[in-house]
Amino acid sequence: MNRKELISEIASKTGLSQTDADKVLDAFQEVVFDVVAKGDDALTLPGFLKFEQGSRAAREGRNPATGETIQIAASKTAKVTAGTKLKAAAAG
Repeated sequence: MNRKELISEIASKTGLSQTDADKVLDAFQEVVFDVVAKGDDALTLPGFLKFEQGSRAAREGRNPATGETIQIAASKTAKVTAGTKLKAAAAG
C-alpha cells in the first residue's frame, strides 16, 4: 500500500475528505519526527507501535574490501517497535 492508497483508506473509514486525511497523516508524521528528534521521550500507541530515538555506541569495524580496521563513530537512530496487537495481526 502506498501513501495515496493509505489516505484513501483513512478517508473512507473516517468520513474525512482525502485532503483532510492527508493533512492528518502529515501532522502525525510531523509529531513522530519531533519526538524522535528530541530523543527525551517516546511516542507510544499501545498495541500498535512505539517510536523513539535509539543510539549506537562507537565501535570498531572492518573495511570488507581491504580488511582494514576502522573506527565507526557513535550515532543516533530512529527506533520503531511493533506492539502486541500488530504482532498478533502479522501472526494471523
